[in-house]
Amino acid sequence: MDSLEANKVIASVLVAGIGFMVATLLADNLVHPTRLEKTAIEIEMPKPATATPQAPKATPLPMLLASADVKVGETFVDKVCVVCHSVGEGEPAKLGPNLYGIVGDPHAHMQGYDYSSALKDKKGKWTYEALDQWLTKPAAYAPGTKMTYAGIPNAKTRADVIAYLRTLSKNPEPLPKVTPEMEAAAKAPAAAPAAAATPAGPSFDTLLASASPDEGHTLAQKYCAICHTFDKGGKAIIGPNLYGVLGAPHGHMEGFDYSAALKSKQGPWTYDALNAWLTKPSAYAPGTRMGFAGLRSEKERADIVAYLRTLSDHPEPLPAAGGATPAKAEAPAK
Repeated sequence: MDSLEANKVIASVLVAGIGFMVATLLADNLVHPTRLEKTAIEIEMPKPATATPQAPKATPLPMLLASADVKVGETFVDKVCVVCHSVGEGEPAKLGPNLYGIVGDPHAHMQGYDYSSALKDKKGKWTYEALDQWLTKPAAYAPGTKMTYAGIPNAKTRADVIAYLRTLSKNPEPLPKVTPEMEAAAKAPAAAPAAAATPAGPSFDTLLASASPDEGHTLAQKYCAICHTFDKGGKAIIGPNLYGVLGAPHGHMEGFDYSAALKSKQGPWTYDALNAWLTKPSAYAPGTRMGFAGLRSEKERADIVAYLRTLSDHPEPLPAAGGATPAKAEAPAK
């Protein structure tokens, strides 16, 4: 192939390349395609099935009593109840009445004991159902009662305690019968609980900033005064005097026989420590002799701590809530 033919071939290749490049540039400037934001056909994948949580069913009291553990109930009574009650036949009352023979007896069953009007006015006997309601929340069963114990929230524990109280008799009351209907209801599936969002509440420091020492004083008289004194130099009762407790060591009252659970606690009674203690003493100091179950209401705990803060010659500064300046303690109206 001569040089002329070779030049023609090379020129053809160059022209084709230039033509392709020009066509591409024209296409880019004339056509502007739009990207799809989503695919034209959506295919939904099946979601994995999730199990719906079921609410725990309440077991009927007769069934709980039929399987109750008397020994567990006795241990609970020895740990919590004997602080204020005696249980032996013929034993004198303490702060509360003797409990021997209580199951099946009238509400004000101990002769000579000064019951509150709330219990004096209760008709009928201490049935198993009545004792279960009483032990759940005494203040709800008999509004105005002198009983400061908050109650036993666990139904199984209440049944164990009642089963033990039943043994405190020469002729124990027959246990209630478990019917086939009860057994069938207990086996039936429980309904699923409705989902509900629980809003987060204010912090304890924030509650303290607006707490009422006056309300705390009223609550302390209701829940604490049966076992504690509050005045400066006051004597111990069942529990220690509480004057100056905030900021003081856990075993703050000289001469008082604290449990090993509190003796082993290091550091002072801070606001957070008192809040944890009042929430559930047995959880804060396992092994404590404190029979009080605790307070669920954080607002009530804040009011009581605000009152305890005033029981001092030099009240502790409040923790800063949202940058607030610590407030001075004011003595509550009495």
